[in-house]
Amino acid sequence: MRLFALRGATTVDANDAESIVGATESLMLEILERNALRPDDAVSCIFTLTNDLDAEFPAVAARKIGFSSVPLLCAREVDVPGSLPRVIRVLMHYYADEGHEARHVYLGDARSLRLDLEGAQ
Repeated sequence: MRLFALRGATTVDANDAESIVGATESLMLEILERNALRPDDAVSCIFTLTNDLDAEFPAVAARKIGFSSVPLLCAREVDVPGSLPRVIRVLMHYYADEGHEARHVYLGDARSLRLDLEGAQ
């Protein structure tokens, strides 16, 4: 087994709890599916939100889908002028077999953030 890290991001249309939880849940489920992981494989997750999102913690969605014993942290993204609005990002650390290849996941308008990562879309 080896420790891996992967990135993911998604966007929401509105700053409300339902949108933030729904988008985060979709992102995390897609990360799990594409990487053949379970929540128990995770070591930790760090979530960031752009300054225009403050209606809910993304960790609420992660807990809802089974990340109950995983350390989760929510923080603010750097507010760079002209950057993509309403973005939720995650950095997830997890254990997998040595030959595993991390598959990053970018959904919604966040796909434009990492067009260089083949298969991240």
